[in-house]
Amino acid sequence: MMDITLEELQQHDAIKLYEFELENRSYFEEMVPSRGEDYYHLEVFKIRHEALLEEQIKGQSYYYLIKNQDGLILGRMNLVDIDKSRNLGYIGYRVGETYTGKGIANKALKLLLSNLNKQEIKQILAKTTTNNIPSQKVLTKNGFNHISTSDEEFEMNGNSLKFVYYKWTM
Repeated sequence: MMDITLEELQQHDAIKLYEFELENRSYFEEMVPSRGEDYYHLEVFKIRHEALLEEQIKGQSYYYLIKNQDGLILGRMNLVDIDKSRNLGYIGYRVGETYTGKGIANKALKLLLSNLNKQEIKQILAKTTTNNIPSQKVLTKNGFNHISTSDEEFEMNGNSLKFVYYKWTM
C-alpha cells in the first residue's frame, strides 16, 4: 500500500488543490453533487480557500490534504461543522480518480481518527449516497456504524439515490 500523509490545509496549497479539483471534476460529479461552475474559476477558488483557512484557524472545521511521499495531492479529507459543546463533527472526503481503489481513503480516515484527540472530537457523522459503495466500505472498515438511510430520493446524473448516514463514536 502507498505511503500517505494527512496534512492540514495551508495557504501555499491553493494552486495545487485547484488543479487537483479541476482534474477530477467530472469524476467527483459522478458521485457527489457539483460544487457549481464558479468554484472552478481560479479567483473564486482562491477566495474560498481563504475562507477555509479562516474556519480552520477558528477551530470550526479542519481541512486536510491526502498526499503521497512526493507531496502530490491524492485527495482531501474534511472534518467540518464542529460543535464543540457536543464534541461532534462531520466528515467528508474525496480521492482523485487515478488513486481510487488503492486503500487511500481508508488509510487517510484511519490516520484522521488516530489523531483526533487534539480536536476533542468524540463523535463523527458522515453521509454518502446509496450508489457510493466504496465510501460506505471505507466508513464501516473504520468503525462507523450505519444509522439510517433517508426515505427521500433525489436524482443525480440520471440515478435515483438516497443519502446513507453513518456515525463513529470514540
